[in-house]
Amino acid sequence: MTIQTPTTHYIGLMSGTSLDGVDGAIGAFSNDGAQISTLASAYVPFPPELRQELMALQSAGENEIEREALVANTLASHYATCVERLLSSANLRKDQIRAIGVHGQTVRHRPELGFTRQTNNPALLAELTGINVIADFRSRDIAAGGQGAPLVPAFHQAVFADPTETRVVVNIGGIANISILRGENGSSDGDSANIGFDTGPGNVLMDAWIKHHLGKDYDDNGAWAASGKVLPALLAACRHEPYFASAPPKSTGRDLFHNAWLANKLTSFHHVAAADVQATLTALTATTIADAIAAYAADVKMITICGGGAYNTYLMQQLDMALQQHGVCTSVQSTAALGIAPNHVEALAFAWLAQRFTLHLSGNLPRVTGARGERILGALYPA
Repeated sequence: MTIQTPTTHYIGLMSGTSLDGVDGAIGAFSNDGAQISTLASAYVPFPPELRQELMALQSAGENEIEREALVANTLASHYATCVERLLSSANLRKDQIRAIGVHGQTVRHRPELGFTRQTNNPALLAELTGINVIADFRSRDIAAGGQGAPLVPAFHQAVFADPTETRVVVNIGGIANISILRGENGSSDGDSANIGFDTGPGNVLMDAWIKHHLGKDYDDNGAWAASGKVLPALLAACRHEPYFASAPPKSTGRDLFHNAWLANKLTSFHHVAAADVQATLTALTATTIADAIAAYAADVKMITICGGGAYNTYLMQQLDMALQQHGVCTSVQSTAALGIAPNHVEALAFAWLAQRFTLHLSGNLPRVTGARGERILGALYPA
């Protein structure tokens, strides 16, 4: 995944369901996008007031159109700061960047109603940076009858697939998703083809629970969860969610897995220790990922993890246990083993999508999203 002579530089910016901040990366791409080298990375955390407003916009509220527009402007400012840091770190000028691919911040995801909403002001970002901006990657896939998500499996296929074996890439952000990448010898029909989908909550419920009880943004290394014990009855109640049993293509987000969802599951569980709930939520993420892998990729030879969840030691232990219970005993490792750090993968994915747009190439996998066919994703805001 290194290249001898970088030909084109793209920036990718990603702010995900965890609402913690923006991850950025500069990728040096070969002309066909098959080879990528990470030149620089940066992280810009969101201040508490921005996180609170983004959280509030997840549901309908008073004056939300104006509030969203103002948040979009603030986001553009944070994105521009990330770009500035990336350029400084890589010692590159803005004219050496072909384009910025920016996801925006998802505030609504309702593909069943024909829309998804990523708050963003790409025109302002182009103005602030002086670099072409490509944004709005999900809408075209939804217009073609797809879910608009997940989009990262196409990138995973381009950079992580191996022709000799089945691999699974697990992305654990706020929501968890998997990409099943089959070798050239794998069947191309039915469930054996390359697929990917959201498995359910990643860090979103764990982050919300620890924020409510300890005031922390996340459970560092899963230490709080590890201090508790998994409650089998609560875990079963949480797993009794129709989404988990539904067949792909499928995608989800905070529109389903939110505080009210968890509160409803807890109504029959009184006087349980908060740490035990955290342990159970960690097990929920792990078991639903393992269930999906066992159901659709039992022949997997390599499982690699990216996203913030890769740094949660207790979660990784729970995932390994859940996989073993299914008889899937493949070792679990981070995507660093394949050349890309876990916290760089999604940002690089949007840099890759920006390159695909620039080259007039499709960016979606119809078997993943359910779209009627391959589509060029994104919209250009010239500098």
